[in-house]
Amino acid sequence: MPIECPKCHFENPDDTIYCGKCATPLKPSEDVSASHTETLEAPKEKLTTGSTFAERYQIIEELGKGGMGKVYRVIDKEINEEVALKLIKPEIASDIKTLDRFKNELKLARKVSHKNVGRMYELMEKKGTHFITMEYVSGEDLKSFIRRAAPLSIGKSISVAKQVCEGLSEAHRLGVVHRDLKPSNIMIDEEGNARIMDFGIARSLKAKKMTGKGMMIGTPEYMSPEQVEGKKTDQRSDIYSMGVILYEMSTGKVPFEGDTSISIALKHKTEEPRDPREFNEQIPEELSAVILKCMEKAPESRFEDIEELLSELQNIEKGIPTTERVTLKRKPAIPWKNLLLYGGVAIIAVLLILGGLLLIIGQRGGIDSIAVLPLRNLSGDPDQEYFAEGMTEALIADLAKISSLRVTSRTSVMRFKEFKKPLPEIAQELKVDAIVEGSVLRIGDRVRITAQLIEAKTDRNLWSKSYERDLRDIMSLQREVAQAIAKEINIKLTPQEETLLASARPVDPEAHEAYLRGRHHTNDWSGVGFSKAIEYFQSAIEKDPDYAHAYAGLADAYVGLGIWGVTSSKETMPKAKAAALKALELDDTLAEAHSALGGVMFLYEWDWTAAEKEYKRAIELNPNNAIALQRYADYLTTMGFRKEGMSEIKRAKELEPLSPPVNFALALHHYYSRQYDEMIGHCYKVLEMEPNLFLHHMHLWRAYRQKEMYEESLAEAKKFLSKLGASVIVVAMEKGYEEAGYKGAMSAVAKIFATYSNVSFVSPLLIAYLYAHAEEQDQAFKWLERAYNAREPLLVFLRIEPDWDNMRSDPRFQDLLQRIGLPENDIP
Repeated sequence: MPIECPKCHFENPDDTIYCGKCATPLKPSEDVSASHTETLEAPKEKLTTGSTFAERYQIIEELGKGGMGKVYRVIDKEINEEVALKLIKPEIASDIKTLDRFKNELKLARKVSHKNVGRMYELMEKKGTHFITMEYVSGEDLKSFIRRAAPLSIGKSISVAKQVCEGLSEAHRLGVVHRDLKPSNIMIDEEGNARIMDFGIARSLKAKKMTGKGMMIGTPEYMSPEQVEGKKTDQRSDIYSMGVILYEMSTGKVPFEGDTSISIALKHKTEEPRDPREFNEQIPEELSAVILKCMEKAPESRFEDIEELLSELQNIEKGIPTTERVTLKRKPAIPWKNLLLYGGVAIIAVLLILGGLLLIIGQRGGIDSIAVLPLRNLSGDPDQEYFAEGMTEALIADLAKISSLRVTSRTSVMRFKEFKKPLPEIAQELKVDAIVEGSVLRIGDRVRITAQLIEAKTDRNLWSKSYERDLRDIMSLQREVAQAIAKEINIKLTPQEETLLASARPVDPEAHEAYLRGRHHTNDWSGVGFSKAIEYFQSAIEKDPDYAHAYAGLADAYVGLGIWGVTSSKETMPKAKAAALKALELDDTLAEAHSALGGVMFLYEWDWTAAEKEYKRAIELNPNNAIALQRYADYLTTMGFRKEGMSEIKRAKELEPLSPPVNFALALHHYYSRQYDEMIGHCYKVLEMEPNLFLHHMHLWRAYRQKEMYEESLAEAKKFLSKLGASVIVVAMEKGYEEAGYKGAMSAVAKIFATYSNVSFVSPLLIAYLYAHAEEQDQAFKWLERAYNAREPLLVFLRIEPDWDNMRSDPRFQDLLQRIGLPENDIP
C-alpha cells in the first residue's frame, strides 16, 4: 500500500523510508532505539478541535503537517491568547543534541521582534512529547498565494519581498539567520503584511544524528549552494533563498526542478538559473538582475547584506508605474447587511469576537508605563543616525504629553541602541509595562516609520503599523503614531492632550534636519555639545523663521551652556530668554520652551514666582519631561521645600534613570541634605553604568571632603581634572598637597584658575568653591562677589550647599543671600 508523504503528499512505495520527492522521513529512523520511541511517542490525547493538550492548550484546528510534525492553532489558556503549536516528531526529539540546539536557537530567535517576523516562544515537553509554541498568524502562506495568483504582478512581488527583507534585516542585525526561508514559511496576514515564520528551527536540525541517514536540512528548491555542500552559512544564504522566492513570485515557478530532492539540490550547486524574463517578459531588467545576483553561486558575489537588497528593490519600485505599486490588502469584510444570511452561528461568532476584543482591551488597559526603544536607521547611511535618534526623541516627547502614561525618557532608552537585550529584560530594567520599537527610513523628502507595541509581561505583539509621509508633514506623522499607541493601550486622553497631539504645522525639510542635528548635540550634555547645537538651531531658524521647536531648542542649549560654565551667563541667558519667548510666541504649548524660560527666571533673573509658574506650566504640558521635573525639584529645594524637591527629583529619576543632568541633580540633592553616604553610593552606581559621566567625580570630591576623607577626596579631584584635560593643574594640586595637605592642594588649584580667568572665562563660583575648601574665607568672599556680579547660575544654591557651612555666620554671607533674594538661611 503506498505511503503518502505528510509534507508534500507524494505517494511512495510502501517500503520507502524517505520521501522520493522531498526526503521527508516516512518511518522512524533505524538508529532511534525502541526505548526512546516508547518514551517519545505521539501524545495520547486525541488532538481534535475542542480537546486540550498538555492541560493548557485548547485545540482550535490543525493548520498543517511538516517535516517536523503537525502544527495546530490553539488557545493558550494561561494567557487567553491564540498561538501556534508545533509538535516535534519522536524521531527528531529523541536526539538530545538536537533538543539542546533547539533551545539555544530559540533563545536567539526570540530576540527578533519585528512586524514582519512571527515571534518564536518556547520549546517545551509534556509527558514525553516535545513541542514549540510560536505566534499564530492568521492568513495565507505565500506558497498558496503564489499557486492561486502566479505569477504575481511586479508591484506585488516587490511589496512582499521588501517586507520580508525588512524582517530579515532585524533578524540579521541580531545575528539570527533563518536558513530555511521559503514561501511556505512566509505568511501573508489579514492586513497584507508578510510575516516570516519558523526562525531558529533549521539550524537546530543540524545535529549529527539527524543528517547521518540522508536527511536533507532545508528545502531543496530554496537551498543555497553552501547549504547543499554542508558548508558554513550566514546571512547571504538567506539572500540566496530570497532570490529564489522573488524568482517564483514573478515567474510562477522555481528556478530548478527535478524528480528527487537530491537532483534539485545538485542543480543549485552546479547549474545557472535561466533568466526569469524568459518566463515573464513583464519583469524589468533591473529586477531580473537583482534576482540573479541574489542567486550567485559564490556568497561573496551576492549582495553584501539584506539592506543592500532592500535598497535595490526600493529603487526598482520607483521605476514601475504608480498603478502597479501595490501592497497586499486586507481581505474584504462581510457587509453587515449580509450577516443575517449566515444565521445564528454567524451572530454568535460576532459576539465572541466582540467579547475577545473587550477582553484584549481590558488587558491593555493595564498598561500605564511605556518605553520607546531607539528606532532603527534603515537608510544604510551612518550619517542618518541623528535622524533616527531625533524621530525616537520626538515620539517619546509626544507620548510624554499624556499625563496618565509614564514614559521613559530618551537618555535611558538610548543605551539599548548599543547594548542589546531581550525585550522582557529591557522592560524589567526600565520598569515599564510595554515597549515600542520600530524603524525609520528616509529617502529624499519621504519618511517611513514602522512601529510596533510589545506587551512586556507576555512578550506579545499588540500592534504594529507603518506610516509614510512627506518630510514636511513629519510633525503630524509623529503625533499620529503617538495617538495610535495611546488608542491601542486604551489610554483616555484629556481634551488638552487631544489638542496637543492633533496640532502640527508643516516644517521645512532642511530646517527640520538642522533641528534634529541640534538635538543630537544637545544630548551630549557638554559645553562642546551645546555650542554645536546652537549652530544647528540657528541654521534651522534661518531656513524656517517660524519654526517654534528650533527656538525652544536654542533656548535650552543656551541655558545648558550657562550652567556648564563655559561662557558667561550674562552672554548666554539673555539669548536663552529671547529664544524661549519667541518659541512661545509661535507655540505656547511647547513644554521645552516653558522649561527653558523657567531656567532663565530661576538661575539668572532670580525671579522665583515667574520661575515656578514656567516650571509648573512645562510639567502640565508634558508630565513626563524629566528635565522640567529636575529643574522644578532644584527650585523647590532652594526655596526650602526639601521633601517636595526630593520627591520631584526621584520622579524625574524614574523617567530618566540614566540622564546625566537628572543623575547630577539627584546626587546634589543628597549633598544638600548632608546625606553624604547616599550621594557617594549613587555616584558609584551611575559611574558603573556610565564611566564617562566625569561630573560625578566632582560630586565624590566634595562629599569625601565633607566626611574629612581627604585622600579619597583628592583622588576624585584628580580624576575630575584629568577628565577635563587639566594635567598641569593636577601637578600643581599634588605639589600643594605635599606642602600643606588638602587645604594647600585646593589653594594651589584656586590660584591657577584665578590666573587663567585673566585671559579666558573661568567660572568665578568654581574659584570661590576652591578657596572655601582651602578655608581662605576672604578670597572665597571675593570670588563669591564676582560670581554675584556675573549672575552665576549655580549661585542660587548658595543657601543650601555644605561647602559654605564654615562661612554662614559671617555677615557678608547673610548680606549676599539677601541681595540674591533667597529665603533666610537654614541648614538641614
